Amino acid sequence: MRDDGGTDKQDRRGEGASAVEYGRLREIAERLAEHAPDSFRGYEISGDEIVMMMSASRPHEFIALRIRQQLDRQIPSFLVAHTGGEVEDSSLGKLRRPDLIVVPDAVFAENTMAPFHPRDVALVAEIVSPSNHSTDCVEKTHDYPAMGIPLYLLVDPRKGTIAALSDPGPGLGGEGPRYRTRSDYAFGDEVAIGDWTLATTDLRTYPEDH
Repeated sequence: MRDDGGTDKQDRRGEGASAVEYGRLREIAERLAEHAPDSFRGYEISGDEIVMMMSASRPHEFIALRIRQQLDRQIPSFLVAHTGGEVEDSSLGKLRRPDLIVVPDAVFAENTMAPFHPRDVALVAEIVSPSNHSTDCVEKTHDYPAMGIPLYLLVDPRKGTIAALSDPGPGLGGEGPRYRTRSDYAFGDEVAIGDWTLATTDLRTYPEDH
């Protein structure tokens, strides 16, 4: 079990997810959530997998907070930086819970329980956990461009590195959608992502016992 926005248990069903299959996975996830521990914060679905998410640790949340604070000072007034929320594209069979999203204020203010649609998301950010890091570093680098999200900020406190990914489009050799532009940074660098820049001198790697 992980306590940093990680995986408690997974349920695998088939290859890919049609609308019917995705609906069934959603029902399974809701039933699992009813019996989840107090540290449960939500679930994700991608293709044939359900991932149950646990509460994030303080070092993990600190990084998300610092990024949000900086974006708050730079993004135009019609956008909101939010540490939370679900992003869903049922046509792709994908439901993700990024650590941070940037969406229009008008969409954020809608009186609905529905997840955000990827078309409304300007940026997603993920803070890699100490365990099961392939979810953020591999699976989501496929899912987010497939969902058409323009910018993906991938922060890895295990290594003290940051990747700024952009320009979603077709991959080479018939592969699925990929981010075609990537810039790599280390903690302490000034990071450029879209129209915004982030100072990272406050960011810290995970403590040794994390």
